Amino acid sequence: MVGENVDVGSKRREHEDDATIPLKSTGQKLSSSACDDDNTTPSSDFSASKFVYVLAFFSAIGGFLFGYDTGVVSGAMLIIRKEMELSNAWHEAIVSATIAAAWIFSLFGGYLSDRLGRKPVILAASVVFTIGSVVMGAADGKEGLLAGRIIVGVGIGLASMVVPMYLAETASSSQRGMLVTMNVMFITGGQAMAAVFSGALSTVSDGWRYMLGIAAIPAVIQFVGFLLMPESPRWLFSHGKPEEARKVLQRIRGPCHNIDDELEAIKASVEESERELGYRRQRGQTANVIIQILQSPPVRRALFLGCLLQMFQQIAGINTVMYYSATIIQMAGFYDTAKAIWLSALVASVNFICTFLGIYLVEKVGRRRLTLGSLLGVILSLAFLAVGFMIVDSNGYAVTEFYHDKTDLCNSASECNECNSIIDCGFCFMDNPANGGVLKGSCLLSKENSTFLSDYGPCSNLSSTAGFAGSAAAGQSPFIYAYGWCPSPHGWITVLGLMTYLLFFAPGMGPMPWTINAEIYPLWARSTCNSIATSTNWFFNFLVSMTFLTITEILTRQGAFIFYCALSTVGLLLFWWLLPETKGRTLEEMEVVFSRPRSCPMPWGSWTNKKSKTGDIAASPDSGPESSKNVQFHDSSQI
Repeated sequence: MVGENVDVGSKRREHEDDATIPLKSTGQKLSSSACDDDNTTPSSDFSASKFVYVLAFFSAIGGFLFGYDTGVVSGAMLIIRKEMELSNAWHEAIVSATIAAAWIFSLFGGYLSDRLGRKPVILAASVVFTIGSVVMGAADGKEGLLAGRIIVGVGIGLASMVVPMYLAETASSSQRGMLVTMNVMFITGGQAMAAVFSGALSTVSDGWRYMLGIAAIPAVIQFVGFLLMPESPRWLFSHGKPEEARKVLQRIRGPCHNIDDELEAIKASVEESERELGYRRQRGQTANVIIQILQSPPVRRALFLGCLLQMFQQIAGINTVMYYSATIIQMAGFYDTAKAIWLSALVASVNFICTFLGIYLVEKVGRRRLTLGSLLGVILSLAFLAVGFMIVDSNGYAVTEFYHDKTDLCNSASECNECNSIIDCGFCFMDNPANGGVLKGSCLLSKENSTFLSDYGPCSNLSSTAGFAGSAAAGQSPFIYAYGWCPSPHGWITVLGLMTYLLFFAPGMGPMPWTINAEIYPLWARSTCNSIATSTNWFFNFLVSMTFLTITEILTRQGAFIFYCALSTVGLLLFWWLLPETKGRTLEEMEVVFSRPRSCPMPWGSWTNKKSKTGDIAASPDSGPESSKNVQFHDSSQI
């Protein structure tokens, strides 16, 4: 369907007649006793689901690697920044290099997965991630670390684009939402595992090298395991291998499962795409997939929605929370570095646990309700975080030590927040929990090109381990230099806000953009559309992570979260209007969903069936898969 002013409905009916020709298997038929309906149907279902979960496990290791990298950089950068004395710009560059590489290579992922297949791209991603992890672990400076982060980003970009699509193409319609959400569960599991490793290795010499390098192990496991996994049956069929596609689909569904209807639907979709392409060539029109997407109203509308979902997932601030969670916790006043890393591990664990809620709900309440409910909770949580930082900032510790022989503006500050509002100034204080926690506070000028040392005073000669538990007991300076943050007894409010944010984000806005994008495009446009939507995710991921520390300096910490809250509110209104329900539909029915007129339903209610100009019932998101049989494809000029 590529947006021609022709009777597309007649083509579909003509095509459906062709699709009734049986696609027979040449394989050996199973004996009747092996597939007796009364005795073996449950076991065949178990066999089918067991293999699907094995397939999903090895596929979703790509999600685990994505999540591990996201999570480990939060804790590792607290250590690396001190050890290498990184500026804000270098901190943001090292975090964002992976994201930029993932953004670029997610665009190539669509082309490669179409030409080579889904399986080879996943295998290539595993190899690239392994190489990148080794380079990061062995880096001897910030330049080497940056190179490793870029290599890892290439692998993540390829995997993040193709894995959800592969899972959607191999899963049945009843399992699809759960299995694609399972990939997101692996992402959050990787984040939680990374946070635990970061906490355990935070006091080990060169612990950051182990944090970054250990990711090579699951990448090797995925490579070895995926060598035994099949290619996507839909990709095989679309590339002229129907018998191989039948064998793979039978293997996935189980030996006693009737796959004829599903295979016929795939055949119908492929033949319709080929027929449409033939019509375009006869008329001298372009065969370029992107042009076809732009000229097909249903696909164009689906792609617009898919890109919006991926964009708002990022500008809701999720990877600000995940990449910088330990930094945010330190900003809230938890100045012990090891404690901040362990608290970020607690936050990441909430994200992981709540993703299971999404797996449970996705096929019960549907994609639309889960997305809207999740985004509403995210908005409230972001507002709570902003209020939390306001409370933290309203209770700043006083400056008690002054250096009157210095002429810089830092000496004019009377308390910590005022000190941090002055460019290049930081709050130096003695860490003494037995006597109130904060003593001898002073506002000092930062050393040139450093945010960890002052130019003079007691914080001018701190070791790289300052801020770790036990540093004072080990004979090191008890002073802490707080640049950009203040110690506070109210930091628990911010930690609670982060956990509340993830409680709402993880079941809905975390998995739903990936789940919905994996299922809403027709086969001929699926790789290209997924590639564009995934690259949209990575672009805004890069934009948000590259600007977070800068935004906090310009708008303050609470201002940054108010900004994300406002953007999320815009997203909620857009999805209320644009997002249909896709639960229970086959991949081949999705064009029907996006051919129906737009409406603005109640967020928790079912969409009612609407009549088209021809009198046929238009597809209703909650009306089930059978409703699509009554839908005619409209002339594109009327859509």
